[in-house]
Amino acid sequence: MTPFPGMSRRQWLALAAAGAVTPPASGLFGRIAHAAAASRRRRCILLWMSGGPSQIDTFDMKPGHANGGPFRPIATTVAGLQFSQHLPKLSRQAKHLAVLRSMATREGDHQRATFKMRTGYLPQGPIHYPTLGSLFSKELSDGTSPLPDFVSVAPYRFLSPAAFGPGFLGPEFAPLIVGDTNPVPMDPGAAVDDSQALRVRNLQQPEGIGAARVDARLKLLGQFEADFGAERPDVPVRSHRTAYRQAVKMMRSESVSAFDLDDEPAAIRDAYGRNRFGQGCLLARRLVERGVPFVEVSLNGADARMQLGWDTHQDNFDTVKRLCSTLDSGWATLLEDLGRRGLLESTLVIWMGEFGRTPKINPNRGRDHFPNAWSTVLAGGGIQGGQAVGRTAVDGTEVADRPITTGDLLATVCGALGIDAEKQNVSNVGRPIRLVDPRATVVEGVLG
Repeated sequence: MTPFPGMSRRQWLALAAAGAVTPPASGLFGRIAHAAAASRRRRCILLWMSGGPSQIDTFDMKPGHANGGPFRPIATTVAGLQFSQHLPKLSRQAKHLAVLRSMATREGDHQRATFKMRTGYLPQGPIHYPTLGSLFSKELSDGTSPLPDFVSVAPYRFLSPAAFGPGFLGPEFAPLIVGDTNPVPMDPGAAVDDSQALRVRNLQQPEGIGAARVDARLKLLGQFEADFGAERPDVPVRSHRTAYRQAVKMMRSESVSAFDLDDEPAAIRDAYGRNRFGQGCLLARRLVERGVPFVEVSLNGADARMQLGWDTHQDNFDTVKRLCSTLDSGWATLLEDLGRRGLLESTLVIWMGEFGRTPKINPNRGRDHFPNAWSTVLAGGGIQGGQAVGRTAVDGTEVADRPITTGDLLATVCGALGIDAEKQNVSNVGRPIRLVDPRATVVEGVLG
């Protein structure tokens, strides 16, 4: 970590060697840091795995041990680094990945763990903590884009809805939801069109209604809102007003074409995978390419009907195999596509769920909740890839080296994004809250 969040270690060392970073030059520090940050403006894509993915069946395999299960490890393009046999495409992108194998987060309940991983804090009384997308997009946005600063693709919010909202930051920092999922499983016989599910509705001006007529309607709506809000100055009114303003802003911009995946060649869409997660990853690339600071894409199940697909208490191995097929195509193609377009160096990609799964296989051939020793993965902008960080025991039951907390992970993410982790926001109860837990430290060796 360098003294300046927006400056890489390499840049810092170069300045030091040139004699620029000496005490008399202190007045230059802020300008140098600002310039470095501006030249490396970061974007972030969060791949959220609802239910908690099994680390032993993906990135921290235990071959030869009873806990290892039937999957075999395969070599990656990085010597000594192995992934599951069901992640062959991702194994070819290993040079970009930093696998954090020693997460230790304690919370094994879906609701509490989801809240902790997605906000950095546990639920605490009346404080409404904001989700990471709201926090980070607020810091990364330059306020000039007609597109939303935070887009969430197919979130499953039923078990922990507060973990997906803007909290005390307010509706201005709420995500645009695309491809929302139902709180209950759909009819197994129902047809699902994932491409259509990711379309943003009502972004086109109705036929036969000109710009002048739209302006008149918006003016009238504004008057109604002002009258209503004067008597009810609360969050729902602000949320309604904010949603309308953002929608109109998008409607009147050519950037709204980012949501039209039909613009992409069929071969690209096929490579990502013709499913909600794969097409969501493609949408994420299109959005960050147009300057959206934060996009999250949820993989809730092997098909659109599964809501908490990584929660594999039963039939873990068949389910994880299907999930990995979807994950592998979408994630690997995303990294390749970002790299081809020169976006990977400035785009941080985070892969994580709320916890891992038990090393011990239960009688239902499943794995249960396990927050004691599990994995997350970072890739792209600001990250030193091609490595595994931390180590779990031979049987996977505990962290053997370099335990990483939720705060440590988020402090490292802040460092990669050029965000000051010590920055504070004033909460809904008037209490200043740091972006990251003050006890957290950056994971050594991860930042490039």
